[in-house]
Amino acid sequence: MRIAISADDERGLESVVSPHFGRCPYFALVGLEGSQVKAVTTVSNPFYGNHQLGQVPAFIHRQGAEVMLTGGMSGRAVAFFRQHGIEPVTGAYGTVRNALEQYLGGRLQGAAPCAESVTHGHRIPAPGEHEKDELGRLHEEAEILRQQLKEVTERLRRLEERER
Repeated sequence: MRIAISADDERGLESVVSPHFGRCPYFALVGLEGSQVKAVTTVSNPFYGNHQLGQVPAFIHRQGAEVMLTGGMSGRAVAFFRQHGIEPVTGAYGTVRNALEQYLGGRLQGAAPCAESVTHGHRIPAPGEHEKDELGRLHEEAEILRQQLKEVTERLRRLEERER
């Protein structure tokens, strides 16, 4: 199995998961045999900063990935990944290693459209509309990070309650 994970840098398993798959500078590609990591490579996102609908899912498909782990993606992206036979998974955070462990342990699964996608009613933008707007990208990434912080804070609260 091969899993693609959106990454902020080229450090492989030690990279930080990028909060949005289409706007990440790199992808960590992890080859597995069962749950054993056999290979890790990092590739640049050729569409970083400016992509059109479907380009990134098609690129990930060409990399041979069966799963795409990321912080968030639009509802359209979820559909594109599924059309390529790739399982989209959102809600990943921390390091690539952490996201991979969460996924393999069954604690990270499913895909939901990011808040901005929901806010826009899944409207299909003109090609490159969101990607060329740096302010819009930063607002979306900040919202994803707020959601992730809320989830982590809630998990921390539950763990602390268990220890009492």
